[in-house]
Amino acid sequence: MNISGEHSAAESVQAAVIVVAAGSGSRLGRPEPKAFAPLAGRPMLSHALDGILALAEPVHLIVVAPAAELEQARAIVAASAGPALGYTSVVAGGATRQQSVAAGLAAVAPGVGTVLVHDAARALTPTALFAAVIAAVRRTGAAVIPALPVVDTIKRVDAAGAVQETVDRSELAAVQTPQGFVRAELDEAYADPAADFTDDAALLASFGHTVGTVAGDERAFKITTPWDLARAERLLAETASGAHMPSAASAPRVGTGVDVHAFSPEGDDAADAAPELWIAGLLWPGQRGLSGHSDGDVAVHAVCDALLAAAGLGDIGGIFGTDDPRLAGAHGEVFLRETKRLVERAGFGIGNVSVQLLGNRPKLAPRRAEAETLLSGILGAPVSIAATTTDGLGFTGRGEGVAAIATALLLPA
Repeated sequence: MNISGEHSAAESVQAAVIVVAAGSGSRLGRPEPKAFAPLAGRPMLSHALDGILALAEPVHLIVVAPAAELEQARAIVAASAGPALGYTSVVAGGATRQQSVAAGLAAVAPGVGTVLVHDAARALTPTALFAAVIAAVRRTGAAVIPALPVVDTIKRVDAAGAVQETVDRSELAAVQTPQGFVRAELDEAYADPAADFTDDAALLASFGHTVGTVAGDERAFKITTPWDLARAERLLAETASGAHMPSAASAPRVGTGVDVHAFSPEGDDAADAAPELWIAGLLWPGQRGLSGHSDGDVAVHAVCDALLAAAGLGDIGGIFGTDDPRLAGAHGEVFLRETKRLVERAGFGIGNVSVQLLGNRPKLAPRRAEAETLLSGILGAPVSIAATTTDGLGFTGRGEGVAAIATALLLPA
């Protein structure tokens, strides 16, 4: 049931977030269902909605609550959503988490293509994590879940508690929510689930679908016990007082990008027929160009890779493809502006970018300031460019091509 009336703004969105708030939470030791327990003076569910409602992109927000708590859930959603109430729905959950997700999925607006499933108990999950999951699902066309590296040593033990072996933790990850899915794949899995799984990614994997990961966030921990609740209270108090909790999303993010292009095969005497040379967003007249589907601008491509890597969004090949006919001969500004948009949509701002060119030509020094001004203006952040040779070594030393290495710093928006 949509709590805002018959005509809903949710019909026009492309993404939905199902918030599962139907669990009893017996381990929390509270008389009310866990999602309705007080946390810093507000219901836990109210805090869980904050990170979603702060998204720049409108989404269809579906809250799945216990049947006995529907009216309270509607009141919490209405108070949290305010003018965005038309993007929300509240539905009754089932006896298990999987049944509750199925109820939420049945309420998703018809035009939605990306669906996130989130536990209300992860009440402090930041907006940037929701945005990163949505962006990753769209970029990869596959399910994506947040994951944190396992830092403790892991032992496999038997029923009596005796250690059997040490598990290689490099292959392990602790997963969180929101978990993101292509809507059609999630619909398929929920139409005929083979078993009752502990999370939706496991259900999807049972149908043979790929599940990828993005960097998780320490604040997305699950409130399960009274200790967890006390921890959440303290973190909220620190935030209110201006203190900062170290986390993947609140800390600066650094990414590195590398790109290489060979000079076009035509000889120097055929420069008129060769592609134009574009590097660092500038045309270098009279010089043989670099081979590539677009304009072959190694500096710009390396910058895009660095920005995407820092935001956890993949790489330039995955975002733009290498044979899209619309990008044939496209100049660097096209890639930079779209990369900037994706990074900002994922919840980050660009701090600064540094680029190092490796090659014998062109000579950067006379146009360094021009290139830095151009790229800084496009990205809205400082960009510095340097160049060096390799003393005659390798393909750059032999004049066969140019390489670029970029480093980008992102800051939480």
